[in-house]
Amino acid sequence: MRQGEIWVNKELAGILTEDEEGYHFTYSSEYLMLGNAVPVSLTLPMQDEVFHSVFLFPIFDGLIPEGWLLNIAQKNWKLNARDRMGLLLATCKDCVGNISVLEK
Repeated sequence: MRQGEIWVNKELAGILTEDEEGYHFTYSSEYLMLGNAVPVSLTLPMQDEVFHSVFLFPIFDGLIPEGWLLNIAQKNWKLNARDRMGLLLATCKDCVGNISVLEK
C-alpha cells in the first residue's frame, strides 16, 4: 500500500491511497472545516465519504509529467511509465498550480 498527501493551496486536503483494490481518496476532516477550502477537482467534490477508483483519478494522473520531462524522470529515478502512483509520488512534490503530492 502506498499513500500520498494531497496539498491544495499549501493546506493538507486529504490522502490518496493505492492498494490491491485500486485508488482511494479521502478529504481530511480539518480541510473540510476550512472556510476557504476548495475541492481538489470538480470530479472529487468535498465530502466525508471516500472516493474509490480502479484507475488513478484523472486529476492526479494529469499532474504526472509527459514527453521529454517524463523520460528524464524515468531515467533519473528508474521509474516505470506504467507505475502511475510511483510517478505521481516522485514527480509531483512541487507542481505548477495549486496541488502538490507528498509521499506519506
